[in-house]
Amino acid sequence: MLGSDDTYNLISLYVKPLGFELIRYNQVLKAMDNIDEIEPSAIIISARDFPRHWKTMVQFVRAEFSKDVCPIILLRSDNFPQEEIHKASFLGVSGIVTEALDNHAEIDRLQGILSRYLPVAEKRQNHRFHTEPWQKIGFIFCRPEDNVLVTGEVKTISSGGLSILPDNPSQMKDMFLDMELKECSLRIGDSILSPVCRIARTGRTVSMQFLSFPEGELETLKTFLEKLALKMPETSKKPD
Repeated sequence: MLGSDDTYNLISLYVKPLGFELIRYNQVLKAMDNIDEIEPSAIIISARDFPRHWKTMVQFVRAEFSKDVCPIILLRSDNFPQEEIHKASFLGVSGIVTEALDNHAEIDRLQGILSRYLPVAEKRQNHRFHTEPWQKIGFIFCRPEDNVLVTGEVKTISSGGLSILPDNPSQMKDMFLDMELKECSLRIGDSILSPVCRIARTGRTVSMQFLSFPEGELETLKTFLEKLALKMPETSKKPD
């Protein structure tokens, strides 16, 4: 979320009850620097607060994240030019909403965009945890073409997938979206699981979707994550 205090407080009234977490930035450059780390599920940016930089932000995000992966919602004022609306659509904005949210139609539009791209039930089920060293979480896989082992630091994990920062980025150069990885090893605490994965996003950080597990292993993962939520130190939780 990129916007002023008033904008953030208003948006949070209608977004947080849906089950989404908000991370707010006052500076576009800071948000851009942290894109790979936070792996946003959606971005909301105020064109009033950032009249020039919102275009830069949209272009930056779209260079790595498609609309299907990360919808971008632009908040506009009542006098937002029609020409700017056309530019927003051309650059890849997913939807434009009046910033004041002063009628039910605009509120429904905001929530409708998020619901269309991010089903609430799925969001709650696949809550992502930012990992810490004490959690003993690790992931490696074999490249299908040559069986070379690829290692990396697990950055986030959920029951639906994980993201890693590869130790050797050059090993990912021939990997592509939707590639299926059948030889994977996931360490969670003292357990070793063997998921089949699909590459969901490439870039500096690589996102994997879990396609399947051997019998009983998915429940092992879910149990681990449930216990992880109870053990999570306050200092390691991401602020809203």
